[in-house]
Amino acid sequence: MNKPWLDRYPEGVPHELPPHEYHSLVDLLDKSFSSFADSPAFHLQGSVMRFRDLEHQSRVFAAYLQSVGLKKGDRISLMMPNVFAYPVAVAGALRAGLIVVNTNPLYTAGELKRQLTDSGAKAIVVLENMASTLAACRKETELEHVIVASVGDLMPTAKRFLVNFVLRYVKKMVPSYDLPGSISFHEALSHGEKASFRPLEMTLDDVAVLQYTGGTTGVAKGATLTHGNVVANVIQSEYWYKPALGQVESDEQPVFVCALPLYHIFGFTVGMMLAMRTGGANILIPNPRDIPALLKAIKGRRFHSFPAVNTLFTAIARHPKAKEIDWSSLLLSVGGGMAVQKKTAEMWEALTGRSICEGYGLSETAPVASCNPTHKVEFSGTIGLPIPGTEMAVLDEEGRALGVGEIGEIAIRGPQVMAGYWNKPDETAKVMTQDGFFRTGDIGRMDADGFFSIVDRKKDMINVSGFNVYPNEIEDAVVAMPGVLEAAVIGVPNEDSGEAVKLFVVREDESVDEDAVKTWCREQLTGYKRPRIIEFRDELPKSPVGKVLRRELRD
Repeated sequence: MNKPWLDRYPEGVPHELPPHEYHSLVDLLDKSFSSFADSPAFHLQGSVMRFRDLEHQSRVFAAYLQSVGLKKGDRISLMMPNVFAYPVAVAGALRAGLIVVNTNPLYTAGELKRQLTDSGAKAIVVLENMASTLAACRKETELEHVIVASVGDLMPTAKRFLVNFVLRYVKKMVPSYDLPGSISFHEALSHGEKASFRPLEMTLDDVAVLQYTGGTTGVAKGATLTHGNVVANVIQSEYWYKPALGQVESDEQPVFVCALPLYHIFGFTVGMMLAMRTGGANILIPNPRDIPALLKAIKGRRFHSFPAVNTLFTAIARHPKAKEIDWSSLLLSVGGGMAVQKKTAEMWEALTGRSICEGYGLSETAPVASCNPTHKVEFSGTIGLPIPGTEMAVLDEEGRALGVGEIGEIAIRGPQVMAGYWNKPDETAKVMTQDGFFRTGDIGRMDADGFFSIVDRKKDMINVSGFNVYPNEIEDAVVAMPGVLEAAVIGVPNEDSGEAVKLFVVREDESVDEDAVKTWCREQLTGYKRPRIIEFRDELPKSPVGKVLRRELRD
């Protein structure tokens, strides 16, 4: 196929993904543990975890998982924000041969139950702050092992007790919960110290991660990412970012600001795993919405890479204390997860002296598929060029490739494209072409130089701060409310989050008001899925067969 983007590659970036040395993602981790043993791997609230610490603790955790009977291919859910326990649990689970199920810690009990049931997870590591959510649905799952982590885990002893005490008893951020048979993460590691770890033979074809996404129906689907998918995307990203990050001085360690949630595939691959591969350190930000705490974490430090979503860049650029940060060491700011707005890029460049390099990807592509060149970053409004070893095309409804400037569905082929949707062959068949392209559902075009742009969504998906929101899921939740007859949801532009959820309601009981609907949604839906705007109507526009016409509501 014609690949005009290759002519626009920065010097030194290979066109194809060169052969690599790794047999699995575990092999990548093992080699990094050895090569960078004494270097910091993660910073969290003044504490440091070095590569050798991560190696030891993850080996101990792997031994614990094996000791309780978990076997290769079993699924383990990880429901935590950016704390030390997360990378230890990931590395330990992978070393034990388990499949990591990344789980949003903001999920409601219903959302969590659906993911645990679909994945068939046998174990979960959950932060104690969210343990009450698990307690509300555990009996309806197949879970056999529950490990409860805390923010202070793996910090020095005195600090661990202090941090946990403040969160539990001063800030009261840990709701009470009842999880019979559960053990703490600290206890699991103690058990693991007494057990023996049995290294397993892993291959690039083995499944590493189930990264849950959704479709137009809002039904959750686990993108099945193999060890090969993630390894490929890590190396692809390394090559693509090298023109920028290659400027880090030889005697200095690359440092990433990890404000992206590690359970999100963008943070997982481009934050954690890329740093593992390159010997970099991640500054962990547990709550990126707490901008003062984020700025405090990076103040006085040198850092080189800052991957984030548009809304986070905007929030930082607008904060008065952001001007107190020394941004001079920053070499690369990568925007993904949602479209980067021109105004945000301008504000960020005014603050830091660096523009935002916009990229594009999906859970199904591990995630990076395209990115703007990193050697000379200027805001382009495009999603850039396909990265090494990646092919992108614009297809019509019949799957035929369209020409330059023509609008159609963006499709992707490359070593980072998922193996399929977990236990959903019919859904997989809908998105994969016979020649191996993944149909993204995003509508776009390619220009003569090979730069791609997104112009619309084929799906009715709403993108709130980089998180996918599916109208049917919200509509189903609202219609279940007593006094509500019908509901419809659309996305509307929002300066803070890119898009916001707007809900249209048809009542059968006039006593149902906006406050009542919002209260109901707080009980049923994660925060970013809750409607910001509620409009009551006498009826909703429908097609002849009774389907609600969301496009008319948008118009």
